Amino acid sequence: MKAIIVKRVDSGTPDTEEIRDLARAAGYEIAGEFTQSRTEDPALQVGEGKADEIGVAVAETGAEVVIFDNELGPYQTYNLGQKFPEDAKVIDRFRLILEIFGQRAQTRKAQLQVELAELRYELPRAEAKTSLAKRDERPGFMGLGEYDESREQDIKDQISRIKDELDSIARTEADRRDRRRESGFDLVAMAGYTNAGKSTLMQSLAADLELGENEELHPDLDTTAEAQDRLFTTLGTTTRKMDMERRDVLLTDTVGFISDLPHWLVESFKSTLDAVYYADLVLLVVDVSEPIEEIREKLITSHDTLYERNEAPIVTVLNKIDAVSDDELAEKAEALSALAPNPIAVSGKEQLNLDGLRTRIDDELPDWEREKLVLPMTEDTMSVVSWVHDHARVNDVTYADDEVVVDFEARPAIVEQSRAKAGELASAPSA
Repeated sequence: MKAIIVKRVDSGTPDTEEIRDLARAAGYEIAGEFTQSRTEDPALQVGEGKADEIGVAVAETGAEVVIFDNELGPYQTYNLGQKFPEDAKVIDRFRLILEIFGQRAQTRKAQLQVELAELRYELPRAEAKTSLAKRDERPGFMGLGEYDESREQDIKDQISRIKDELDSIARTEADRRDRRRESGFDLVAMAGYTNAGKSTLMQSLAADLELGENEELHPDLDTTAEAQDRLFTTLGTTTRKMDMERRDVLLTDTVGFISDLPHWLVESFKSTLDAVYYADLVLLVVDVSEPIEEIREKLITSHDTLYERNEAPIVTVLNKIDAVSDDELAEKAEALSALAPNPIAVSGKEQLNLDGLRTRIDDELPDWEREKLVLPMTEDTMSVVSWVHDHARVNDVTYADDEVVVDFEARPAIVEQSRAKAGELASAPSA
């Protein structure tokens, strides 16, 4: 399908690179582009003369959709539609993003999140239509069909139903995170702007998929983490076991951030972002080969999304160092130091400094505690020893006639559980 891109800015030169990438990600062929630097026209977003020019271009190119990078209000969408050929559709960047999300939603959770976002997008438009209809103005506004006073309430009911189902999924995933931690895994999440190279970095950091006795805890593990140079390759999360020497770490990648997302859209994908918000450590990945100002804007966008709920420490990862010189890397790290203090520089593609990143992850994750348990020799003692082997890093096990001594390191919660199990053995009758 052919599309015409439109972008208006209050001042300066409009940058259309991202909206073009988004349009191509949705499958559109760019047939033309119009930009304008002026204050917003409340009726048409752009000036009337520019809107007329766009209408002519739509007719000449046979474009089926006009995509505005600016958010369009219901009245602007309607007025623009009156200036363009009848079959041409008018959408804004948020409607376009929802189209992409809809194409990529493969899981039940992703489909529900897209449906929720679409309903939240539609609700104010249905409210505008209701308001107009009540004033006996423009029935059938925006081609949404004849006025139906129950539509607004239907949307609210559907939003409530979907939120309930997503809350249920979120509780299941929270329980899974708890059980993973109880099994000795640290949870690391990757966040960052889309196309920062997160999926490629994940592939370079991942170990094999064999998780042994803990495999039943990980129904969301993917056999292949996609790494393609396009926006929104996946909408859901991908989790892989990391190749770490001292710890068992699960690394989760999520959909990349994009700029200027409204609150209602971010909120609709809260369930996906929970994997980041409730991790033990967040790797905030940026593409260091981009211009400094672009990196700065993307870091700000990422921070805005993370800081509202994020509970974990954040390490900024300057990715793609294979594409910059040492001097350029040093200059950018210095310029970004206020937003990204003490970053670590790597290349996921060329696998540069990945050992340094693993060491940094090990240092930043919660400290493990060392414990030495002295267990009485009972019928259940070996099951406790086996449990410690499954959930901790065992340094030594010493067997005597009437006791077993286990020296190990583990997360504080695991140490606490092991003490409880040892206490149960101590209170049990001797074999």
